Amino acid sequence: MCDEKTAVVIAAGTELTEGIIQDTHARFLSSELTSLGFVVRRTSQVPDDPAIFRDELARGCREACLVLITGGLGPTADDLTREIVAEAA
Repeated sequence: MCDEKTAVVIAAGTELTEGIIQDTHARFLSSELTSLGFVVRRTSQVPDDPAIFRDELARGCREACLVLITGGLGPTADDLTREIVAEAA
């Protein structure tokens, strides 16, 4: 159980890390979390690479009480968000 209201925001998708689209979700979520009294430790972007995503999720879980993941969950074969989060749980 966490004593602090801390959060990490992870934005998933190679389209983010390659600069194809801009990550506006992390900025919005960080602002909203801050207004709710959370301290946002950091935000990050991860490509559609299972090993990198797993490592980043594990790091986020060590650093904060709340980890939000945005992006992913699309209808594409390279979206591994559900599987990686299920493994972590």
